[in-house]
Amino acid sequence: MAAAARRLSAASLPLRHHHLLLRPFASSASGQPPITVETSVPFTAHKIEPPSRLVDTTPSELLTFFRDMSMMRRMEIAADSLYKSKLIRGFCHLYDGQEAVAIGLEAAITKKDAIITAYRDHCIFLARGGSLVESYAELMGRRSGCSKGKGGSMHFYKKDSGFFGGHGIVGAQVPLGCGLAFAQKYTKEGTVSFALYGDGAANQGQLFEALNISALWDLPVILVCENNHYGMGTAEWRAAKSPSYYKRGDYVPGLKVDGMDVLAVKQACKFAKEYALQNGPIILEMDTYRYHGHSMSDPGSTYRTRDEITGVRQERDPIERIRKLILSNELATASELKDIEKEVRKEVDDAIAQAKESPMPDPSELFTNVYVKGFGAEVFGTDRKEVKAVLP
Repeated sequence: MAAAARRLSAASLPLRHHHLLLRPFASSASGQPPITVETSVPFTAHKIEPPSRLVDTTPSELLTFFRDMSMMRRMEIAADSLYKSKLIRGFCHLYDGQEAVAIGLEAAITKKDAIITAYRDHCIFLARGGSLVESYAELMGRRSGCSKGKGGSMHFYKKDSGFFGGHGIVGAQVPLGCGLAFAQKYTKEGTVSFALYGDGAANQGQLFEALNISALWDLPVILVCENNHYGMGTAEWRAAKSPSYYKRGDYVPGLKVDGMDVLAVKQACKFAKEYALQNGPIILEMDTYRYHGHSMSDPGSTYRTRDEITGVRQERDPIERIRKLILSNELATASELKDIEKEVRKEVDDAIAQAKESPMPDPSELFTNVYVKGFGAEVFGTDRKEVKAVLP
């Protein structure tokens, strides 16, 4: 196929950093010619040889990336509106801007691998196979939510797909992720665990304690620092003497990755999984950015400028990068991509309407999932004279 054999020069691509090659010597299972794309910037490595910058993909994968990241973006924007309408209460941390990390990670692994993260967890849940209805129902505290409406924004969970939740205590998920990796090694599963945390959690002592014992035991765990450059309202340089988080493992190798480039994330996570299964822990630092503030109570504009946010949107937005790649290779037209975005918007609106129909949890749910079933534990009032309930 002559067209597939040609190499496109960088000058022919509107996407500034991508060099695209169409490979003539293989084809995908669907009959589509595979595509090899060069990552936006080189990987930066610590105590390890970095992976190749050339990433294999297919037209269908690129279109799937576009749709899935657009879905995540729309989901978070709609959650913002629901919060302002007081249909979502409590804490709510949005992920828009960081979608490439969730999607690239998922593209590199299987559902048998485990992921555990902090409280910015909506899109990780979606990438693991969770539904929009479960997401919005949980955000609004409804019975059909993924945690039965009892977890809210910070505590999404999907064990059957290897997602062990969002966690509200800063850094606490990292030792748990190392524990998941211990179980995987003990049972000889041949799978790995990804423990995600932010730059704000990177100085936590428990992270280093867990990493130390994981390295001693060669556990198949990948620590992923989603460095969006602000821990709440504190810039990384004000909180960390060394903000090179991929080097923080010292004796553990690390890799710095452009977390706004979904193909770079995919390549890095595939590389890290293969390494961890043979050698033990590795750290990935994802250089990413959040468009919203830390949480819905943070306008996100008091400690950074509007120009900074706009600059990242224009230069590094993960969805726009994939859009340009798709258009430059004529995998879809601009109109077709707009149609996908319209479909996504309708899907999100329909899911919200369905989630609103779900009832609130029964008050008896306050006493479930607390103690082991069958204990017959009794619940008393403050005076301990009247038994309020006998737990199942």
